[in-house]
Amino acid sequence: MDNITKLETEQRNPKTLEIDKLNTLEMLKLINQEDKQVALAIEKILPSVAEAVDIIYKQLVKGGRLIYCGAGTSGRLGVLDAVECPPTFSVGYDVVMANMAGGTSAFVKAKEGAEDDEGLGARDLHAINFSDKDVLVGIAASGRTPYVIGALKYAQSISAPTIALSCVNHAKIAKYAVVDIAPIPGPEVIAGSTRLKSGTAQKMVLNMLSTASMIKLGKTYSNLMVDLKATNLKLVERAKNIVCEATGVSKEKAVEVLEKCEFSVKNAILMILADIDYKAAKETLDICGGSVYLALKHLAREAGE
Repeated sequence: MDNITKLETEQRNPKTLEIDKLNTLEMLKLINQEDKQVALAIEKILPSVAEAVDIIYKQLVKGGRLIYCGAGTSGRLGVLDAVECPPTFSVGYDVVMANMAGGTSAFVKAKEGAEDDEGLGARDLHAINFSDKDVLVGIAASGRTPYVIGALKYAQSISAPTIALSCVNHAKIAKYAVVDIAPIPGPEVIAGSTRLKSGTAQKMVLNMLSTASMIKLGKTYSNLMVDLKATNLKLVERAKNIVCEATGVSKEKAVEVLEKCEFSVKNAILMILADIDYKAAKETLDICGGSVYLALKHLAREAGE
C-alpha cells in the first residue's frame, strides 16, 4: 500500500483548521476563498492542456474517439463531460465516451473495490474495442488509481495516445501518458475530499479538452454552438435564437429556413448568409470540414474567381 499522506490532495489545509468552529457565512467564505485557487492552478498548466487538445483533435479527425476513464468523483466527471457532447456538438454517443470503475451503476452508488482492480481498466477498454485511433484521458485526482493505471497501460501497449489528468505532482499515472496535466489547487478544505478543489479543477480541464477540440472541429461559429441537436423544446428555441443571432434575420425567417434543412443550425446559417439552398450548403460544409467560417471563406473565393 502506498503512503498517500504525502500527496498534495491528502494534506491538511492550515487555513481551514478551525472551519468547524465558524458560523455558516464564515465557513462559506473560506470555501469560496479556497475555490479561487483552482483557476490560478489551471492557468499554470495551460500549455499541457493545449498539447492534449491538439492530440485529441488529431485523433478525432482520423475518425477516432475521445475516451475518459476514472473512478469515483473523477470517473463521474468524465461521464458528465462525455454525455454533454452529443446534444451540444451533434457528435455520436460513441465519439466521446467514459469508462467508470464499476460500470454505469457506480455513477450513483459506489462499487467497492472496483477502482483497485488494475486489470478491470484494461478489460473495460477492450470491451469498447479501444484502438490506436482513439485517445485515452486517465483521470485520477490522487494520480495513483489502479483502474486508471491499468487502462493507460493497455492504451500504451497498443500505441494509442494517452493523457493523464491528476492534481498532484509526479503522479503515477503520468508515467503512462504522453501528456501530463496536473493542476495543483492545494490541500482541500476538508483533508482528502477531492470532490472539492480537485474535482473542480478536473471539471474545468475536461471542459477545456472537449470544448476546444470541438471548436477546432468546426462545431461552433464565432461563440455560437451551431452544431447542437434540437432534441427538446429548449434546444429548438435555442436553435432559432442562434440562427437569428448569427444572421440578423427575424425569428419567422429563421424557422422557415430551419424547416428546410432538418433544423440543422449550421446549414441554416450558411443558407442565409451565402444565399444558397440546403444541398449547396451541405456540400460546402462537407468540403470545409463542417466549419461555417471556412465554408463562407470558400464560397467567397469561388465568387471572386
